Amino acid sequence: MPELPEVETMCRGIRPIIGRTVERVEVPPCHCRPITIEPKIATLQRRLRDRQVADIQRRGKRVMLCFDDASRLVIEPRMTGLVLLADPPDPDHLRLRIQFKNSSVARSATDSVAELLVWDRRGLGTIRWMNDREYRVKIDERLGADALHITADQLKQNLGLSRRPVKVALLDQAAVAGIGNLYAAEILFLAGVDPRTRCDRLTQPQWQRIHAAIGEVLQDAIAHEGSTLSDGTYRNALNDPGGYQNMHRVYDREHQSCPRCETGVVRRIVQAQRSTFFCAGCQRKSGKHPSIV
Repeated sequence: MPELPEVETMCRGIRPIIGRTVERVEVPPCHCRPITIEPKIATLQRRLRDRQVADIQRRGKRVMLCFDDASRLVIEPRMTGLVLLADPPDPDHLRLRIQFKNSSVARSATDSVAELLVWDRRGLGTIRWMNDREYRVKIDERLGADALHITADQLKQNLGLSRRPVKVALLDQAAVAGIGNLYAAEILFLAGVDPRTRCDRLTQPQWQRIHAAIGEVLQDAIAHEGSTLSDGTYRNALNDPGGYQNMHRVYDREHQSCPRCETGVVRRIVQAQRSTFFCAGCQRKSGKHPSIV
């Protein structure tokens, strides 16, 4: 966490800063583990001061502030990072504050936005300023097609020859950008595919179902503003929880009844040091597709 739906929700939530001009960039006092900020804050302040936010974009699991000189501030929340317009969950883990110049005439809610905050409880996130060339070389060219836009043919081309279990392969950001552990489990359940199946043994109908499930699960999760799990860490830009955790079919539902077949029980296994949740009755290694709910 956060994965594509949570990061997309962050991006949509901070769009009111588009058109605002940066006045000041600062690192608030924090006694916790520091996050990576490049370049150093004094240099970052010089490069961003008087720059106007031209757009907000997402690439995979990254939030990007795009400025009027084609540079970008690339924020990767990783495990516990948030990008906010409202007060953070607590002041102790506030990592960056970007303040905007006051508008002479407040014509809309956009004009009243005073600052953008980056908060990170565990300090694993990163904040990097990049010019256009640096972004393309260091980020864009290293990531696969975005999970919301990848075609079925691209998905199979990128992963179809892999000998990895399909659940593990879906987490490969160089193949498909944006899917993480939670949503990979939900996608494979909806597609009726066993997460342990090797990619090179999946049938064409199974790839088609996986592709369709990617779009359905991610779009639904975005509509519910992402998943706030039991630790309560993830919040949207206004510091409110998401709602998709109430829609989870298998994730974190070990020992509970399968919501599709009702006779099966959700199992938990470990793949690539991460928990995978699935129903062995519904998610078969064969190409046969169970009825979807």
